[in-house]
Amino acid sequence: MASRKRPETRKTPEVVVRRKSKRNRSPRELEPEAKKLCVKGPGSSRRFDSGCLWAGLASLQVSPPCRNIVRALYHHKVGKAAWPSLQQSLQHSFLQSLASYRIFQKAAPFDRRATSLAWHPTHPSTLAVGSKGGDIMLWNFGIKDKPTFIKGIGAGGSITGLKFNPLNTNQFFTSSMEGMTRLQDFKGNTLQVFASYSICNFWFCSLDVSAKSRVVVTGDNVGNVILLSMDGKELWNLRMHKKKVTHLALNPCCDWFLATASVDQTVKIWDLRQVKGKSSFLYSLPHRHPVNAAHFSPDGAQLLTTDQNSEIRVYSASQWDCPPSLIPHPHRHFQHLTPIKAAWHPRYNFIVVGRYPDPNFKSCTPYELRTIDVFDGSSGKLMHQLYDPESSGIISLNEFNPMGDTLASLMGYHILIWSQEEAGMQK
Repeated sequence: MASRKRPETRKTPEVVVRRKSKRNRSPRELEPEAKKLCVKGPGSSRRFDSGCLWAGLASLQVSPPCRNIVRALYHHKVGKAAWPSLQQSLQHSFLQSLASYRIFQKAAPFDRRATSLAWHPTHPSTLAVGSKGGDIMLWNFGIKDKPTFIKGIGAGGSITGLKFNPLNTNQFFTSSMEGMTRLQDFKGNTLQVFASYSICNFWFCSLDVSAKSRVVVTGDNVGNVILLSMDGKELWNLRMHKKKVTHLALNPCCDWFLATASVDQTVKIWDLRQVKGKSSFLYSLPHRHPVNAAHFSPDGAQLLTTDQNSEIRVYSASQWDCPPSLIPHPHRHFQHLTPIKAAWHPRYNFIVVGRYPDPNFKSCTPYELRTIDVFDGSSGKLMHQLYDPESSGIISLNEFNPMGDTLASLMGYHILIWSQEEAGMQK
């Protein structure tokens, strides 16, 4: 395949940013529109029913050991409260703050839907977003300057994976349908090509990076996974799945531990130090449907998977062979929709995921809203739902920034930034 000339980098004039007023209604104020949807809590088994939830949502809130966070910190400092008690107090405080979260900035910079999202690892108001046309935007929404915009090739250039370079945060890695996994800068320059296909029938669908081990791992549309060093040397290239590798994740605490998700309806766990072939996985976790994502929790102790239909699973690292916690949740796959992927909160044991109401889902109710759902990662209970009547589309990707106080969401062509109402008005 002939090499393509990369389009020039430019500052985009198309980004639309708006600030929300305090008059926006909260989900509870939208009860009449949703016909006061009912809550169904968890049963006695490890399966949970998310329902769709306004009326009894408050009953799901966990009572904190100490309602005053200052007092909780003091008790921990003087040895009167253990760390789990303090953590529970902090988590409860954050959960209460979600009631005041609103969209305070919104952008629509692309001519095709947004497909990938990455927060800057050290700057809490900066993120990068990729599109189906290969466009990439670096947006610092904390300042009024226009975002940096890198124009893609258009059709066939979809950005399937996006990660900041942990060794130099002025650079980023991408995998794309253009058939390359590469390192770029925000001037539009390709600094290094790590993997490339010369024929259009093969492309890359996922990637992850480890700063500690200095490796890059990328997966393609036929099941191959390639491990490379940061200097571009290929360490191995193996077909680990029968079909497309939709997601890759290195464990944040043990970065030799790799999870791979695939449309072949499996998630596999690998020890990078012992990979010798396609059968050398440590565990194979079968699913009922193709799998969109597999994310390790921030402490590395749990694995969160999202299928392409109606199930979120939470596996425990100490009991891979045991049945996982199952959270029924409507997020079915649609060809022209960026696949929905659940994600962890970076500091608390919460899961965040967009809802795509499905009339065939057992607990679907009339007038169900396309919310962002927040689940407790331990109990599987639905703890809160975010909704904005002016941004009521299907939200495919949601990620909190590393500080855990700002949420970015991708909804079709739009990028939504959620924060507490008071904080949002100050930004």
